[in-house]
Amino acid sequence: MRVCVIGTGYVGLVSGACLAELGHHVVCVDVDPVKIEKLKNGVMPIYEPGLEELVLRNARSGRLSFTTDVAEGVSDAEVISLGVGTPSADDGSVDMSYFDAAAASIAPYLQDGAVVADKSTVPVGTAERIETMIRSMTSAKIDVVSNPEFLKEGFAVYDFLNPARVIIGSASERATDVMVHLYAYLDCPKIVMDRRSAELTKYAANAFLATKISFINEIAHLAEEVGADVESVSKGIGSDPRIGKEFLRAGPGWGGSCFPKDVRAIVYLADQHEHPMPIIRAAQAMSVRARQRIIERLERAIDSLEGKKIGVLGVAFKQNTDDTRESPAVDLIAFLRDRGAHVQVYDPIARLTGAQMGDRVTHVVDPYEAANQAHAMLIATEWDEFRALDLARIKSAMVGDLIVDARNMVRAEDAAHHGFRHIRVGRK
Repeated sequence: MRVCVIGTGYVGLVSGACLAELGHHVVCVDVDPVKIEKLKNGVMPIYEPGLEELVLRNARSGRLSFTTDVAEGVSDAEVISLGVGTPSADDGSVDMSYFDAAAASIAPYLQDGAVVADKSTVPVGTAERIETMIRSMTSAKIDVVSNPEFLKEGFAVYDFLNPARVIIGSASERATDVMVHLYAYLDCPKIVMDRRSAELTKYAANAFLATKISFINEIAHLAEEVGADVESVSKGIGSDPRIGKEFLRAGPGWGGSCFPKDVRAIVYLADQHEHPMPIIRAAQAMSVRARQRIIERLERAIDSLEGKKIGVLGVAFKQNTDDTRESPAVDLIAFLRDRGAHVQVYDPIARLTGAQMGDRVTHVVDPYEAANQAHAMLIATEWDEFRALDLARIKSAMVGDLIVDARNMVRAEDAAHHGFRHIRVGRK
């Protein structure tokens, strides 16, 4: 099939490359000429395992191309997938300005029978609204469907090619058939529903997973108080198939480009309908509390943070990505800085932005420089390399003896063997 993907961020670029891998002819369109030129030269704008190889292979085969020309991408496309950003507005609602502009830009070039797929996470009712808007701008007979993505950053390529399900929200049998054909080579259920239900499904899924993380963090804090081990508890409850083992890792709460904004959006939607949503609101509060508790425990362990040097390992919101948007690590660094600490930060891929840095924060080149003259070390992101730290070298570089292991990555016996005090989340 001929496919046009609007937007080359996490959603758009991964979707475009993977659709090309499935054999479709894909044109990716973006308004940023610098990004497009880099993609034409094989330079990725984001770090995502497996993505570069996928883009290069399909570009060489002629199935994947990049342009800033909307007409070039849209004019003969059977499916146009909108994968542009839908960030949070200040009031928690969704800023639809980029999405609406993208939808308006494609309208003049659509052909009869084209299907416009809302790939971005959008408020309930968007597909209907966008369909009305586009039909007012063109005489072409088109349909708009909701086709939300369920990609985890760091595993997005795998998730696209090995999905648990594909959601298709449609009001047209013809459009449904087109979308089922688009994903025909993916061995998973294609779940068809109305468009509003599909849009709400995405928000409900992310809100549920965020709530699951907040729940295990709440149990972790209780485990600390009563002398239990949250990892044993997680294993015990996660083995129940009604609960499942995923998203039961205690830590500093959830972050990234999806969970925070999507939880805010579903709460905003509920407010518009005067619906309280107490469970999801509690999950929000618990995620904030998880970060605060880590800093409080660190501060108590070294008496005060004022003037102290703290090494922080990780700034990405999770491993295998360079994304620092609403990262728990960034919040932890801000808490340290605001309490007067000097922070030495290392991450293998991600970097803090200028706005995230602030005073008394510096990037260093490896974990051992982060430990140099540090009073404490804080593991904030679960990069695999932090499981194999040379603890003797870390200890010799420090002036203190404290590891705050917010991701429970260092074995307690290893920390004790090297003379560390070791604070973990939800464990003795």
